[in-house]
Amino acid sequence: MNGKNNIAIGFLTMGLFMVYGFLLIYLRDFAPDAEEWANSYSIGKHFESRLAHVHGNLFAFLNILMGYLLLHFKDKLQNVKAISWLALAGLLMPIGILSEVYLGLPPALVLVGAIAMTASVVWMGIAFLKMKSIA
Repeated sequence: MNGKNNIAIGFLTMGLFMVYGFLLIYLRDFAPDAEEWANSYSIGKHFESRLAHVHGNLFAFLNILMGYLLLHFKDKLQNVKAISWLALAGLLMPIGILSEVYLGLPPALVLVGAIAMTASVVWMGIAFLKMKSIA
């Protein structure tokens, strides 16, 4: 793993969370209980669903960006494989939020994903600081 999978999985994940956005639009505007759904904007399933949508797209984008940078600088950065895997594991956060909303599961995946993504971003920043030269 040197970034290619981050780009591919990032785009696929972004596509899925964009489609999920259409479901959220349906629930807000067209579903039989749309008014009730809209009134619960900042609480419960509505709020959690929006969190999953936003974080799913953000973490997908981070994987695309990090994957590109890992591919481009793979010969100059250290720990490329570990950073790549951690960034992919970060996608467990929005998946975990959805598993809470729809399956009633505990938030373990949310925490694992959040920690993994944060670690990958910090580790990548450190790797770039330690990089000798870009040219």
